Amino acid sequence: MNRELYTKLVDLYAGYELPAELEDEMIVAAGNDPALASDMLTLRAAVDALQNDQGPSFTEESFQRILMKLYARGVDLHTKAPSPTHLQYQLPIQG
Repeated sequence: MNRELYTKLVDLYAGYELPAELEDEMIVAAGNDPALASDMLTLRAAVDALQNDQGPSFTEESFQRILMKLYARGVDLHTKAPSPTHLQYQLPIQG
């Protein structure tokens, strides 16, 4: 096969979507072409990293931080959930 076809197949190689025979053939071709080898290595590493990423966690703290930013910008927002007590400031009672 020619180099142009290998470069078109790199994304399939990175996603583990090639048959084993074609994947082996690409590895052999990458031994003779450093640019192809670099593309194959970096794209597969990127695909692996993205597949192993659990994504952002949306916690109560994140929700409250976003809510406070919305309030600061003047948004009149009413949620179904009651306001948490940790957002209330405790004032000292002097008597």
